[in-house]
Amino acid sequence: MANFLQNLTNALSLGSLYALIAIGYTMVYGILRLINFAHGDIFMMSVYFAFYGIIMFLIPWPITFILAIVLTAALGITIEKAAYSPLRDAPKISIMISAIGVSFFLENLAVVLFGGITKAFPSIDLFTQVMKIGPVSLQRVNLIIPILTILFLVILLFIINHTKSGMAMRALSKDHEAARLMGVNVNNIISITFAIGSTLAAIGGIMWGLKYTTVQPYMGMMPGLKCFIAAVVGGIGNIKGAVIGALILGVGEIMIIALPNMLGLSVDITGYRDAFAFIVLIIILLFRPTGIMGEKIANKV
Repeated sequence: MANFLQNLTNALSLGSLYALIAIGYTMVYGILRLINFAHGDIFMMSVYFAFYGIIMFLIPWPITFILAIVLTAALGITIEKAAYSPLRDAPKISIMISAIGVSFFLENLAVVLFGGITKAFPSIDLFTQVMKIGPVSLQRVNLIIPILTILFLVILLFIINHTKSGMAMRALSKDHEAARLMGVNVNNIISITFAIGSTLAAIGGIMWGLKYTTVQPYMGMMPGLKCFIAAVVGGIGNIKGAVIGALILGVGEIMIIALPNMLGLSVDITGYRDAFAFIVLIIILLFRPTGIMGEKIANKV
């Protein structure tokens, strides 16, 4: 039982991290119908911002984390203005190619600026301290991550459902032209969307660095891909669906690996960990292509 609870806490922590990143994917897709393939690399850049703020500039970690989040949000807006906005009226394939290009650009820029060698993310006692809750031992960061995810999910849902900007986002997700005719500043709302998505990616990135203690230029590739899968599984374009999809992937990924050990079997399937996300994606696409909470598409006669 203790082993199960230990693995479950790790699984919920990982699922919550995926959720923070997956929300950015689903928000951008919901408004622009764009898969922002650079989102995982924005997540990576946030970890480097936090790393160098603490290590090189010796800024206290609370201020560093805030600065890293602000810089990452600014990076997200800059990418939207420079790479996506000029292609707003172009075919969808053009903007998708642009997103892939931005992803490669950020990865190679990180190699040039920061080097390709894996670095150790600074250890902060507040997050790395081990807590004992009954039979379960866990780092404090594993408890903080789900709390942050719930907190920011509530704030985001409030913004979307109870503010003018949120109302404009919902209008844009339905019809750009109608929203523009109703007086919505489309460019500003899209920038706000990228800023929010990048902010959540930055929070997820900083927590990832604290949890896994490493940073390298390609660290955003696999988490970014898995979070895209999580958004698809939950129903891309649906924020609650993205969170559900992320929790399914995070919990399933850890519990499948831990299952042989919990059953007393000497079988190591850690190498198949990444395959779980793709298996879930295939199953969802076969039986519910729009995702768990995706809208049903009516058959055209």
